[in-house]
Amino acid sequence: MAKTQDTYTSEQIQVLEGLEAIRKRPGMYVGGTGLNALHHLVYECVDNAIDEVMANFATSITVRIGVDGSCTVIDDGRGMPVDAMKSDNPTIDGRPAVEVIMTQLHAGGKFDDNAYKVSGGLHGVGVKCVNALSAWTVVEVIKENKTWMISFSRGELNKELHIVEEYKGEPRRTGTIISFLPDSEIFPDTVFRYDLLQNRLRELSFLNPGVMIHLIDERVDSDGEIRKDTFHSKHGLADYVSFINRGKTEFSPPIALSMEDKESQIICDIAMQYTDATSEVLLAFGNNIVNPDGGTHVSGFKTSLTRTVNAYAKRNNLIKGLTPSGDDLREGLTTIISIKLADPQFNNQTKEKLLNPEVESFISALVSKMLGSWLEEHPSESRKICTKAILAAEAREAARKARELIKRKGALESGGMPQKLADCVTNDVDRSELFIVEGESAGGSAKGGRDHDTQAILPLKGKILNVERARIDKVLGFEEIRILIQALQCGIGEDFDISKLRYGRVIIMTDADVDGSHIRTLLLTFFFRQMNELVRQGKIFIAQPPLYQVTRNKKSSYVLNETEMTELLTNMVVDSASFIARDEDGKETQRSSGEEVLRITKQLTRLIELVDISQRRGTPFPTLLGMRENDPEGNNRLPRYRVVWTGHEEVCWTEDAARKVI
Repeated sequence: MAKTQDTYTSEQIQVLEGLEAIRKRPGMYVGGTGLNALHHLVYECVDNAIDEVMANFATSITVRIGVDGSCTVIDDGRGMPVDAMKSDNPTIDGRPAVEVIMTQLHAGGKFDDNAYKVSGGLHGVGVKCVNALSAWTVVEVIKENKTWMISFSRGELNKELHIVEEYKGEPRRTGTIISFLPDSEIFPDTVFRYDLLQNRLRELSFLNPGVMIHLIDERVDSDGEIRKDTFHSKHGLADYVSFINRGKTEFSPPIALSMEDKESQIICDIAMQYTDATSEVLLAFGNNIVNPDGGTHVSGFKTSLTRTVNAYAKRNNLIKGLTPSGDDLREGLTTIISIKLADPQFNNQTKEKLLNPEVESFISALVSKMLGSWLEEHPSESRKICTKAILAAEAREAARKARELIKRKGALESGGMPQKLADCVTNDVDRSELFIVEGESAGGSAKGGRDHDTQAILPLKGKILNVERARIDKVLGFEEIRILIQALQCGIGEDFDISKLRYGRVIIMTDADVDGSHIRTLLLTFFFRQMNELVRQGKIFIAQPPLYQVTRNKKSSYVLNETEMTELLTNMVVDSASFIARDEDGKETQRSSGEEVLRITKQLTRLIELVDISQRRGTPFPTLLGMRENDPEGNNRLPRYRVVWTGHEEVCWTEDAARKVI
């Protein structure tokens, strides 16, 4: 361990300039370097486009994933400003506004209400993160009948703002195009997931009715097809609730509540619907930004909902015994809350929680007034809602009694362990693992191959109860679930206490067949609904069988997939291998070894993948090379369009250039 210096002086103080702080500590700005952080880069660009939509300057947004792993976000808004900045700060004065927006922290048009009345952006940081954490970023701005372009490399200016195209005649559409390639030096995995982007963009279409959002993935799938989706909603949040509740039995139509206060500049939309489910779904948004940790809008809604529905039930003599709690009243309820305000306050840059205190009273008044009126105007549906809540309260009381009974038998408290559990020796929770296996035979095999010191085996018989639509009293009545609870020792639901968990990791190890997949899904559902904190803290794992076994010098390694196998084989030989490049005459031009060989191998592997994709789409590799050589801007990237007609072919770097050719 390196010796700590005895002195602490100014020499140890570092000042990070410009976007260097973002690259040094990405977790502070985008929440880390994992998949969520990677996709947050796309969301930052899309959120800026959505701000143009909310300001009524844009109607269409396109997100395109490129073959090279890049992402392009296009909107038809006003376009980023390209005129020169006027400032007393000499580092900013005279520079193009778009350059300052992309490179200067806390520079933006959302600190007052001159450019945007309502926006998701607050800190003037978001798009700088995209620029700082990308290998390259290109911004194109279409306005004033010109297309402007500026490019960056890892946050540093690469090519200054310049005009690439100028139009004559009638005014052309305006807009902004941001293209970027995530930096592999920052993100271990730079591959965008289509389903994650699909969910977020669909969500934004519901939150902004009328906007047209296109998602295009130019990376072909196994069938050689390009995936694309278009998202458009006419009724907004009501459509969103219906989408979430598809396949469920509805107790009421979607209930839409909306109110605007022009004085405080707060607009709130709420859509809610009761179904036959036993769990609650609540999504909250502040200025179109999802708030997973809720905030004042959520607390205001929950308090007012409980008060309003219980008051209606009492007025109509529907409550005979137990008074339903807030949890009882929200059982089977799907709710979407969207608040838009001029000066939102969030807990951090990723905006996980809304903090504005005035929002709580605003939403409380909205729910009390409008939901109260809806209940009076729809007596049949209101009675069903109240009856469902009363049944939930009775089930809660029955579950409490069931817990007490089971506790007396020792299933929910420390003490006796289930007989079928083959426990481990260690008392160190962090080192211990519990393997949940399918059936007694699998349990016997697993016991023979385990490490007795740290690994415990729990075989479960058959398929456990689907807890998604089962009340807690029925859940506790299922024997295999009681055995699982008894083994983990941390309780469930209201009694859950993660500090009492006996194992550091819980690993689901079912058979690699349809039944095994079903059992795994049922177990995951149980953990998600009754021990959610285990999922949140990453305690739940799924065992996956390896695809390959690699043996060398009598030592075996198991590899999950072909990509990992290629990487393993490369690492095995990299220390003793050399990379030699020769010219056409066979003369050696370059020789590399060590880490340089590893870097070159990774690049060549990725190149082979891209060439294969390109050839499957009908574009030979030499044609791709020719396209790069013919790039008029010299920015070393592929053209966006290829226009082909009888006997002719032309590549174009902008949409307008392609339109001219057509």
